[in-house]
Amino acid sequence: MTGENFAATGQLLGTVLAVQANFYRVQLDQEQGEMREMGEQDPPHVSYPPLLLCTRRTRLKKIGQQVMVGDRVVVEEPDWAGGRGAIADVFPRQSELDRPAIANVNQILLVFAVADPPLEPYQLSRFLIKAESTDLDVLLCLNKSDLISPQEQQQISDRLLGWGYQPIFISVKDGINTDQAARYLSNKITVIAGPSGVGKSSLINTLIDSAKLRVGEVSGKLARGRHTTRHIELFELPSGGLLADTPGFNQPDMDCIPEELIHYFPEARKRLAVASCRFSDCLHRDEPECVVRGDWERYEHYLEFLDAAIAHETHLHQQADPESSLKLKSKSKGKGQSQYEPKLESKKYRRISRKTQLQDLQELYRDEE
Repeated sequence: MTGENFAATGQLLGTVLAVQANFYRVQLDQEQGEMREMGEQDPPHVSYPPLLLCTRRTRLKKIGQQVMVGDRVVVEEPDWAGGRGAIADVFPRQSELDRPAIANVNQILLVFAVADPPLEPYQLSRFLIKAESTDLDVLLCLNKSDLISPQEQQQISDRLLGWGYQPIFISVKDGINTDQAARYLSNKITVIAGPSGVGKSSLINTLIDSAKLRVGEVSGKLARGRHTTRHIELFELPSGGLLADTPGFNQPDMDCIPEELIHYFPEARKRLAVASCRFSDCLHRDEPECVVRGDWERYEHYLEFLDAAIAHETHLHQQADPESSLKLKSKSKGKGQSQYEPKLESKKYRRISRKTQLQDLQELYRDEE
């Protein structure tokens, strides 16, 4: 059922801004707020568009319908005076992220600092790969540009252009180019991500006066920021659109399929667009006639990420295959009965032989002499 059909029936539509415990903070659409019964007196504390603290209908719980931040929902039985309501239905999602758990995202805004903490190419590459794996548009902002010279900015810009990205240099402290970044966020749902201490919360506070997020300082010893975001929440931008701050994390997981990893590198996609490898399942390591393997800066990053992705896939297969962690053992001789038992790690639980113990003692005595 489309949104227009819901609107035609007089039901209230809104977007979930935050989820805490079993309650959902829903912002109703502007036009939906105007659909209240004529003549009803609005309490003075009701905002426009209205915000309602909602519960989820038992029916949704029974059918296993989860409600996520970013979901478009139908709200029933609004209590305008108490600011309450109930979520009766959830629209199909256009996109869905698991980490962070958020729906209907249009793009990812990666925020890094060029100094304090210093820009680390490997860490930046890891975040970019994770962002590319979502199939969403990726926007890269480099904060604290006031701490480096124009020449250094140009060097960083040229390097990232080689990667396939056009960064926006901003300074939240001095208000440099923050309005330019805001224009890219207009009328979209954007997830902001990046390592701690780069100014994500400060940027949100600059773009949205009502956000008032807690800001942490950068640790001088570790050159890292402290995590200040505790939960996912959508904030409304003055120019339209919603911005989601996500709990800080230092290293995104490399949980993509190994064969798909190469497509998350724009510079590799450019090579594959004009030529093909000899083997369709090429992993671009040492296979003959590979068009990707070669002299490009992030190729070493690719090899490291590939090892991590293969290790992750192997771990998943071991969990799915009982014979990888269990061994089949006959229960009773001659009766054909058998059962699975936990497989012990090789040599970890093996008893040390007396010969080995004697040799160890002899080595010990010689060391003392």
